[in-house]
Amino acid sequence: MQRIRVLVVDDHRIFAESLAAALAVEQDVEVAAAGSLPAALRALERAGAEGRRFDVLLVDAELGDARPEAPGAACRTGEFSGGAEAPGAAGGMPLVARVHTVHPGVRTVVLAERDDPGRAAAALQAGASGWVAKDCSLSRLLQVVRGVLRDETHLPPALLTGVLRELTAARRHRTESERLVESLTPREHEVLRCMVAGLGRKAVAERLYLSPHTVRTHMQNVLGKLGVHSTLAAVALARRAGVCPADLEHVAT
Repeated sequence: MQRIRVLVVDDHRIFAESLAAALAVEQDVEVAAAGSLPAALRALERAGAEGRRFDVLLVDAELGDARPEAPGAACRTGEFSGGAEAPGAAGGMPLVARVHTVHPGVRTVVLAERDDPGRAAAALQAGASGWVAKDCSLSRLLQVVRGVLRDETHLPPALLTGVLRELTAARRHRTESERLVESLTPREHEVLRCMVAGLGRKAVAERLYLSPHTVRTHMQNVLGKLGVHSTLAAVALARRAGVCPADLEHVAT
């Protein structure tokens, strides 16, 4: 019998342990739990190194969102690391995106306490294969877990219309953002990539061997061409357009 290896990622300790215990009853399911994004990534790396990679991640949509820190505790079927390392207000989407990029063979399913077309669409864009209510039945959850391993995408029927609307709007915004980014000169594009990487004016100047005054001019030009009034807005637009951050490995310190 081929076993399905599942990792539950939720910083709500009682829920994570209860779900892990319920899933572990299934003969073809092996399950572990982690309480934060870093803990989940460590579990993935460790499993890969041992040749026992996970098949499916069940990720809390609200991972790290304003919850009290949960102390680490042993889980009956795996390791639970508490919420002290939780990634912040972005919820579980950064983990979904990271897994999709670094571990493309692993499927992710987002567990949500409420229906939210916007966040469900964001989850799919980040690479999730499903969005499931936390209070769904165990049989329904197992159906989704087995379905995503067959490359199926699972959404509650009530969310379909809203999610499609969100995805269509996101694509429209992305197309406009791409058009604006294409209006930049090669040097302005380099500056924008540095901005996306979080570099300030001085750091950009050091990286590109320019004077701070020249960088200031380029940044002003970037904001003007993108039609925004702040670096934060420029970075948000750049991300929608798929602009990658500059490689910071060789940035001067």
